Amino acid sequence: MVEASSDVAIIEVTDFDEGDHLKLLDTNLATEIDFIFISDGEPNPSLDKTMLRCAGYHYRQPVDLERVNETLLDIHEYMADSKSHAEPCVTSDLDQFGLLVGSSGTMRKLYRSIRRVAQTEANIFIEGESGSGKELAAHTLHLASPRADKPFIAINCGALSPELIDSELFGHRKGAFTGAHRDHRGVFEQAAEGTLFLDEVTEMPLDHQVKLLRVLETGEFRPVGDSSTKLADVRVIAATNRNPLQAIADDVFREDLYFRLAHFPLKIPPLRHREDDIVGLANHFLAYRNAQEEQHKSLSPEALELIRRHPWPGNVRELKHAIERAYILADDRLLPEHLSLEAATDANASDIPFGVPLEEIEKTAILKTLEQTDGNKTECAQLLGISVKTLYNKLEKYQQPKQE
Repeated sequence: MVEASSDVAIIEVTDFDEGDHLKLLDTNLATEIDFIFISDGEPNPSLDKTMLRCAGYHYRQPVDLERVNETLLDIHEYMADSKSHAEPCVTSDLDQFGLLVGSSGTMRKLYRSIRRVAQTEANIFIEGESGSGKELAAHTLHLASPRADKPFIAINCGALSPELIDSELFGHRKGAFTGAHRDHRGVFEQAAEGTLFLDEVTEMPLDHQVKLLRVLETGEFRPVGDSSTKLADVRVIAATNRNPLQAIADDVFREDLYFRLAHFPLKIPPLRHREDDIVGLANHFLAYRNAQEEQHKSLSPEALELIRRHPWPGNVRELKHAIERAYILADDRLLPEHLSLEAATDANASDIPFGVPLEEIEKTAILKTLEQTDGNKTECAQLLGISVKTLYNKLEKYQQPKQE
């Protein structure tokens, strides 16, 4: 006699031989169904083998129906909990606009602004914390503009060597300087008729900001070592992770350049101001990885709660990296320990050592933050509250040999 559902089968054993044992295992039912066997108590080697493989329940006559009922209730509760909390994440519920993802009110407001300004030729200045999606917003602006079929070129102004900024922006001719073995097209020429994205523009040295301003005012530039000028037919989108007005007050960013770039300012909200999107984005990134890897992994309720409570100083980029790491470490379910977020949420002043020189504490903080950001200096500087230029100066200082 067999009473079965998709979750449990109750089997009354009368004649159970080796053939029955093999047939049961070959159907893969042992991995999908919980079994309750009821026998007369006579020794049965085949049933013993099945129990070892199926990890089911074996009750002997006379059957205690109350105990069987308790077992069924236990199985039901386990199945209900598994299905309600560990559904594999295969779809995303969030809205998407261009390359941006999110359904919160702040993101919908951003979508409307991007849709309107994308159709114009206005220069756009994007302000947002590191990892919040400034480049994705810039690329979305490009894709929504009449220039969408032309190049989108991005350059990080804070990561450029001061000696090569002119060459990177405007290009150079062969022989213009030592090492210039061939002509080089700068980003203004590479982005011709398209969009040029100047990320972390506030980190550009002041003397080069003057040259950039001149190009924006005249619409012309001259490659290094060339006597002729070229037209700068590009739509410029600039961005920074700093407050541009504070950068102007600190005399590291030209006010006239800011107003030339900021025909239309845009602010990207930090992830902590997008509470409705945090868990949705975690599921979105997990669904994407599941699709890539053809897997069916899920986030545990405890992991989701940790994700909901975490401050996410690194914003969407930090969340994405956390899900990527957890995905690699987890089997079927992503747990809190796979996310590696406790250190960030539990840090306190008691962790600061006593009697250690401030310079050493600063060096340790910088190097550990740089390690946590996978070497991303812009993100590292943002988390530490310093400029990228200051970070480079600190790192250069650490590499210098100590004087005896």
